[in-house]
Amino acid sequence: MASDFFAMISRMKYIKRWSLMKNSSPENISEHSLEVSMLAHCLAVISNKRLGNNVNEQKVALIGLYHDSTEIITGDLPTPVKYFNKAIQGSYKEIERLAATKLLNMLPEDLKEEYVDLFFPKEEDEYLWKLVKAADKISALIKCIQEENTGNTEFVSAKKSTLEILRNLGMEEVDIFLDEFLPSYTKTLDELG
Repeated sequence: MASDFFAMISRMKYIKRWSLMKNSSPENISEHSLEVSMLAHCLAVISNKRLGNNVNEQKVALIGLYHDSTEIITGDLPTPVKYFNKAIQGSYKEIERLAATKLLNMLPEDLKEEYVDLFFPKEEDEYLWKLVKAADKISALIKCIQEENTGNTEFVSAKKSTLEILRNLGMEEVDIFLDEFLPSYTKTLDELG
């Protein structure tokens, strides 16, 4: 039986992010998901190595890879719209759930079980999803910094509010990443390394 799952997933590259803002460098959800995956993995490594936790580093990276895949079906709803009020937020969550179910149903039955946790959080994976959400915010902050580096002032307000959200998460992994890794994003290629 033929499966459409990976052909559909490959369409992530066609979904643009930041649609309400002027971008110097366009970003799609495929690029974004790769970055979120790497950042979430790093947060998990920090959690394990520096904070003595036992976080599944590989699983958090996989969740990061698929975290926005439902946007293939829903599109990337801008944050101000998505969080405008509780009714819209609740409705959008239900739309995301339906989109995730549709994607999972494209998999062959014998493989589906291996992907369910990447679309629907289990209670025991709650912290992994929290790390992915933090990585998602860090990725947004990085985008703001990169746009600002090109002279685009469109992202100044988003940068400030995203940094504030990240600092208020109360997650040591995030604070460590912001203190140790974030400053390098303001450097030029010649200044790195």
